[in-house]
Amino acid sequence: MAASLVLTVVLHVRYPDALVTLLPLPDMYELHVDFDTFWHSAVALTQGADIYETPAKLRNLNPPLLTVLLVPFAALDSLTAYRIFVGLTVLMVVAAVLAVARELRLSAPVTVAVLLTVLASSPLHGTLVLGQIYPLLLVGLVGGWIAERRGRPVLAAVLYGVTVALKPSLAPLLLLPAVQRRWVPFRAGIASAAVATLVGVLVAGPSSAVAWLTIALTEGVPETVDNASFPGLTLRLGLTAFPGMVVGLAVLVGTLVWCGRWRDRIDPGGAAPFAVVAAGLLFSPIAWHNYLMLLWPGVLLMIALQRRGLAAALLAVSLVPVSWNAIWPPDAGLHAAVGRSLYWAILLAYWVSLMSLSPRSEVDAPGPRAVAGSSAA
Repeated sequence: MAASLVLTVVLHVRYPDALVTLLPLPDMYELHVDFDTFWHSAVALTQGADIYETPAKLRNLNPPLLTVLLVPFAALDSLTAYRIFVGLTVLMVVAAVLAVARELRLSAPVTVAVLLTVLASSPLHGTLVLGQIYPLLLVGLVGGWIAERRGRPVLAAVLYGVTVALKPSLAPLLLLPAVQRRWVPFRAGIASAAVATLVGVLVAGPSSAVAWLTIALTEGVPETVDNASFPGLTLRLGLTAFPGMVVGLAVLVGTLVWCGRWRDRIDPGGAAPFAVVAAGLLFSPIAWHNYLMLLWPGVLLMIALQRRGLAAALLAVSLVPVSWNAIWPPDAGLHAAVGRSLYWAILLAYWVSLMSLSPRSEVDAPGPRAVAGSSAA
């Protein structure tokens, strides 16, 4: 923890253009580019135009459902809409952390410490500056996880399904009930993802589905420092993305096989969903460092299971700002490629840590929940 804090302070002093200082700036085209992309798509939808052909700087990589949800922001100018969206996303993050802490019956001092660390973290700052939707995904995952813990596996699957419809890279999560032979939640998750996706397509127009699929299948793998996936790692090491995809697929399949092999002992209301999400991100062509916030509920579970040192370390490394990239020029050789892979190492550490939690000890985590295995319908 101390080393991460020192490193964070040094990087902020040496590179003063920290992400958090960019939040108030009004430049939508260069700074708040992701929300600007979403906003232009929402405006296009209200005007009956193509939601994937807009004046935005970046191409919208998200399915039509997201554009449909953001239509209310089209009534505002982009900067005002962005600022309101940022306020809402901060509230969503705070509410999600507090909901998990309450579910796990964490003490007030621990909850405050975690919340302050989250608010100071690089993934949150990056998300807010860009205007990304990760907090919305976090709310969906937390809602599903709490429903699972309360003995409502079908509701959990439905919430997971809607979340996957917003961000299909999280789709491996829907396979967890299948490998655990919980067929009713599995069908509910697949159905809810399909229905939510269909709603987005029907509202945006059938052509939007074709356009999005074309984009999703042709988008390249970025080798930038904050792409924490295995394909991004192998690109930084001078290879192609294919070896990284093979290794990432092995990690994902291995995680699901492990969950299936020990299905009678692994609690779907414990760390397993977040381990699967982490594995899916390691396999995904694009897994920005900001996705790390989706795994924070699993870290809070570690605290409840008295793995406080491990949890503190995982939260601490999330403080390291993206100015870390400035230390390692991309053309400075292998050592720079290794240095620029810090965020991949952090994501890998999260996955390993989540996988290391004892299935039996998860049952003993505090909170008003159903006993593991009681929701196997």
